[in-house]
Amino acid sequence: MSKIVFFCIPAYGHTNPTLGVVRELTARGHEVRYYSYEPMRTLIEAAGAQFVACDPYDCEQHLTPADGARIGKDIAFSTHILVETTLALDEMVCADMRAYAPDCIVADSMAVWGKAVAKKLGIPFISSTTTFAFNRYSAKVMKQSGGQMLKMMLAMPKINHDLQRLRDRGYPIKNILDIIQNDDRTDTIVYTSPEFQPCADTFSDKYAFVGPSIRPATETVEKTRDVLIYISMGTVNNDLLPFYRACIAAFVDSPYQVILSTGEQINRSALGTLPDNITALPHVDQIAVLQKADVFLSHCGMNSASESLYFGVPLVLFPQTNEQGGVAARVAELGAGLKLEKADAASIRTAVNAVLQTPSYRANAQNIRESFLRCGGAKAAVDRILSVADRK
Repeated sequence: MSKIVFFCIPAYGHTNPTLGVVRELTARGHEVRYYSYEPMRTLIEAAGAQFVACDPYDCEQHLTPADGARIGKDIAFSTHILVETTLALDEMVCADMRAYAPDCIVADSMAVWGKAVAKKLGIPFISSTTTFAFNRYSAKVMKQSGGQMLKMMLAMPKINHDLQRLRDRGYPIKNILDIIQNDDRTDTIVYTSPEFQPCADTFSDKYAFVGPSIRPATETVEKTRDVLIYISMGTVNNDLLPFYRACIAAFVDSPYQVILSTGEQINRSALGTLPDNITALPHVDQIAVLQKADVFLSHCGMNSASESLYFGVPLVLFPQTNEQGGVAARVAELGAGLKLEKADAASIRTAVNAVLQTPSYRANAQNIRESFLRCGGAKAAVDRILSVADRK
């Protein structure tokens, strides 16, 4: 039996892909300890891991929804939060790892404290990358405007100040790329296929492209009409009441069934009285809905886009952050989705109808699905983890 430790940030899009891997590890008889935050406890424990709460040591759980949205858009703010978290957890994590002596640490690419403690203590390490793997070649899909580049340049003094705080505590961080970029010397699990990953051939054999790790559906969704449209802007940047109202207006008189997942940040009553064909809920079982959906109007978070394509569902693309813009660009490049240019009712209706009425979108989504299925999923991820653990 091996002892495997996971570290992750408190984000569903980063946690969910790892849960199938945890289930596979525990099914094979291995012990898993998972360091995360209280909102993730139920999911992690249900997957079979021992949950360890980071909340008592860290200020991150005090972030507001507005702060959560800002993390995806402001690299200086994101860096500051990651540095604060790493320093807050440093003493506790190092002490725990010395006492527990795991065979391998698997840390989310944004949970830099996991990689740092592995380096400090000489523990075999794997990076868990739930976005696209990022190097100077794949970076071209994360296109930034001139204004965004200027903001980043102006923020560099703040970023460098925070990175120096890490160096002062013994963390081998040279620059911001050590946080956001994958390197060719580190074993890395990437939850997508080589076909979906931009520039996959530029990454070394240290990278295991295992495809999405899809959890089982926990609910049943009834499809009441011939066409089911699913709309969700994810769990973070979803305070978008005018957009939700435009979606309702787009399909109020349509023959389609619409399921709208709004998140917790809006007042449900602000949507008004809904027609019979539209259901709006704070959250839904996305896997259950995608198994029945014909098109997904999405923010294009990597997790959501991958789940949609895993079920062969084409997308209408409405990204809210740079990272989501990169995912949207790749989906559009492969012909499995169409970018929504304006968030008014007419534009929404036109884009959704175009995807529904153009067979190539579904055919291309199906091609990506097949590439995912060839990757091996959670079983392939566990095989890589155990091969690294054996080096101890």
